[in-house]
Amino acid sequence: MNSIISPYHLYLNPRLVVKQYQFWRLVTNFLYFRKMDLDFLFHMFFLARYCKLLEENSFRGRTADFFYMLLFGATVLTGIVLLGGMIPYLSESFAKIIFLSNSLTFMMVYVWSKQNPFIHMSFLGLFTFTAAYLPWVLLGFSVLVGASAWVDLLGMIAGHAYYFLEDVYPRMTGRRPLKTPSFIKALFADDPVVVARPANVRFAPPPAEELHQD
Repeated sequence: MNSIISPYHLYLNPRLVVKQYQFWRLVTNFLYFRKMDLDFLFHMFFLARYCKLLEENSFRGRTADFFYMLLFGATVLTGIVLLGGMIPYLSESFAKIIFLSNSLTFMMVYVWSKQNPFIHMSFLGLFTFTAAYLPWVLLGFSVLVGASAWVDLLGMIAGHAYYFLEDVYPRMTGRRPLKTPSFIKALFADDPVVVARPANVRFAPPPAEELHQD
């Protein structure tokens, strides 16, 4: 694959984006998951499982909202890395973060865990916990296998920002700052989720007048 598209053409490089107008790097850095190791396999599992759970439950019939969540997360993650690269003593750590695909995947894990905090889970059959602690359990595992904690922490920050603005803040104020723009909704043909019921099925006895009509 490297002979077709090199990772050097995909990674996030602010200097190349600004000075050489390589704007595609703002998107392609979310599409590459680096080397295939244990951490890679776990993040692929997270992507498949929790993306599916969010689509089938919280975002069922709301494809545009799901896309907007990913767009918001990608924007927040990119902004954090760009701003972090300007902060003394932290710039070196942020400079090492050149792919944000794992962070975006971890964001979905965090959002799902906050929306389903009481579900009981098991980690490799070793111990059980509720879903509210899932991001911290997975963060600890990533550290144990030698992965960067920064990558998953960024996903947790982006996920918490989305959860607060989408679920907590509207309940506090009645306002929804992350309402999906109409032009994004126009891109997706979301059908309302309805439950079909046969026309002749009754859930109560027929009126007495109908009984005496025959």
